[in-house]
Formats: sequence, structure tokens, C-alpha cells
Amino acid sequence: MTYEVEPPKYVRLAQTLQRRIEDGTYPPGTRVPSENQLVQTFGMSRPTVVRALELLKRDGWLESRQGYGTTVRGRPEVVEQKDRRGRGALERDESHAAGRLIEVGRVPVPPRVASALGLPKRTEVLVRRFLVEEDGEAVELVSSYFPAGLAEGTELGSGEPLSGSAREHLEARKKIRFDHVVERVSARLPDASEAAVLDLPDGVPVLSVLVVACDASGRSLQVSELLLPADRQELEDTYRVN
Repeated sequence: MTYEVEPPKYVRLAQTLQRRIEDGTYPPGTRVPSENQLVQTFGMSRPTVVRALELLKRDGWLESRQGYGTTVRGRPEVVEQKDRRGRGALERDESHAAGRLIEVGRVPVPPRVASALGLPKRTEVLVRRFLVEEDGEAVELVSSYFPAGLAEGTELGSGEPLSGSAREHLEARKKIRFDHVVERVSARLPDASEAAVLDLPDGVPVLSVLVVACDASGRSLQVSELLLPADRQELEDTYRVN
């Protein structure tokens, strides 16, 4: 017997908006309807609408520009259709994202993160943890780590949601430039605190995406670990065969 699992609401909404871009309902260069309009049109919650728009931005269908709102870019190149979770972590605007900031502070650097940042074990780093939610359900836990020295003189240590992405904040305050990202994907069992935050039953694994953002010299500026409950995710990739 074959069972078919319906995609989450935000994915279905993103697919609908994508089809409207492809058929010309939303031509390139035009603004998409506001969040309020989308909520009313599709009868979905604001967090669902926000997450759908984030997905389309991440995959290159939409872009947000200061003073212009969210506009249509059109069909992205095939290479841009890959499910790059790291882009969402680097570009997330906490003040408008679907979810909530659950922790900000200095912690001993986890071993995997220490290796990625090139720091000695037990060095203190700044962490910001953001829980992504859809219709009240936790769908992703994002822990972003920053070298303590790099975070000094910025608002990264604030307990309030950041307006704009951490990348934009660092580039503006520290006059640095993010150049490339390396992603490492693995699966593991969550620890007790992670399972509690994600509301996971015993024995359910998580997909871990370690996102290492570097400058042109290869120096690590930010490391984010994305934890996704394995029972709530569907990953898709598109690639050429010729």
C-alpha cells in the first residue's frame, strides 16, 4: 500500500504563488500582494504566509528591497532551486520571521562549531537561538554562533529580535563581507533540551545542517546549526542531467 503525505501549508502556498509567477499573474518586477492580502485571500495564518514568502525568497523567486517591499524576480536559474537551508539562516529577519527568539548569550563553543570557527575548545561564543514555527508547531531550531570579538560593538547580544539579518548587521557594523557558505548535512538524535524545544517524541531524529559562512579569505564569520525534525520535513532538489 502506498501512502502520500500532503506537504505543509506553507509549501502548498509557496507552490501556488510560484505557479502565479510562472503564468504571468505576478510578472517580474512587480510587487506581490501584502502579507495581509495573502492571509485574506488564502485563509492562512500570517506565520504560514511569512514562511511561504521566505521559501520563495530563498529559492530566488522573490526578493525584498528596502523601500520597495517584496518583488518578483521571475524564474530563477536551475542551480538556484536547490534547497539551500543556509541561505534562510543568513538572511532571516528575526523581527518579521515566523517564530520566536528563545535564547541569546555567551556559551562554551560546541565541538563541531569550534572546529568550523577555528576556535579552541571551551572558548566562549555568542549564540542566538531562533525557533521557527508554523501554526504553533515548531518546525526548525536555528542556533547561530559568532566569535565573541566579532560580536562586540553590535546588537547581536541583544535579547530583542534583530531587524534585518545578522549578515547585514555584521557587514554594516564591522565593515566585513560575507563571501561564501559551506553546508554540512548529517542526521542525529537530539539532546534532551533540543527535543523539548522541538516537542519531539523519544527516538525521533533530527536533520542537522551546519552552515559555515566565510569571508573571501576563508575566515569563518558565523556558524549556524539548523535542526529539523525528521518527521516534519520534505527536501527537494532540482538538477540538470546533461
